[in-house]
Amino acid sequence: MGLKGFAEGGIASIVAGCSTHPLDLIKVRMQLQGEKIHAPAPQPIHNLRPAFATGGTTTLHVPTGQPAPPIRLGGPISVGARILQTEGVAALFSGVSATMLRQTLYSTTRMGLYDVLKHEWTDPDTAHMPLTKKIAAGLIAGAVGAAVGNPADVAMVRMQADGRLPAAQRRNYKSVIDAIARMARQEGVASLWRGSALTVNRAMIVTASQLASYDEFKEMILERHLMNDGLATHVMASFAAGFVAAVASNPVDVIKTRVMTMKVEPGRAAPYSGALDCAIKTVRAEGPMALYKGFIPTVSRQGPFTVVLFVTLEQVRKILKDF
Repeated sequence: MGLKGFAEGGIASIVAGCSTHPLDLIKVRMQLQGEKIHAPAPQPIHNLRPAFATGGTTTLHVPTGQPAPPIRLGGPISVGARILQTEGVAALFSGVSATMLRQTLYSTTRMGLYDVLKHEWTDPDTAHMPLTKKIAAGLIAGAVGAAVGNPADVAMVRMQADGRLPAAQRRNYKSVIDAIARMARQEGVASLWRGSALTVNRAMIVTASQLASYDEFKEMILERHLMNDGLATHVMASFAAGFVAAVASNPVDVIKTRVMTMKVEPGRAAPYSGALDCAIKTVRAEGPMALYKGFIPTVSRQGPFTVVLFVTLEQVRKILKDF
């Protein structure tokens, strides 16, 4: 318990984050699909992505008489294939350094703090912790972890999304350190916590649903003697927890991605004034289901991520149990 819980959670999170990074990148690209809506040619084309639906506009000059380029939408397989074709295999690991830093800061904190609260709030006589307390522990741990890891989260999302932009508009961060340094220098230190309210809200939802549901599913399987406490139990409980976390967090994740990747140009109003503004403009322009864009890769990532996370965590605990 204590520092060991932070170390165990951190190791498991870094392994899980790196192994599922390509799926996370595809999810981010899908969440940004359809953000730009073009007006008919031959008029100047106004960027009516939700960011500008009720505010300033930006003009794209298209040759007279030629239609605007079509917006290519697709599922996770087509998006992944397009990334491979246009950007190469290495693009699937864009921002992996930021993922490692994010897991080191965010997940180490949330996993360790959840472990501390779990030990503190478990009834010593029955060795039982009510679901409500598990959820409360997850909410607290997620909030603290997100606040600590937000700069790495912003850098990761930007690095993952960069390849979708025209070459002239890309930020081309060399690494997570370069991304954080340039954001602080060019946009101010406050930009490192852009979308932090969303990050905290998402982290609270993910941590509470993921960690609490894993413990609950695992206990249910063991108490009903459906399986023994082994790999199969850990995998089944992990998949169930990953699905619960994906359903609960996807809408917040979509808004978080869009707020973090928006470009604020000097002399212009920010595309989104906040999370609620982004949500309203997204729903108005693209419909309510836009909040579940990227859901398939989210589930596809959350499942393996949660399985790798908890299976690795259980193994690390066995290795470090005597320390």
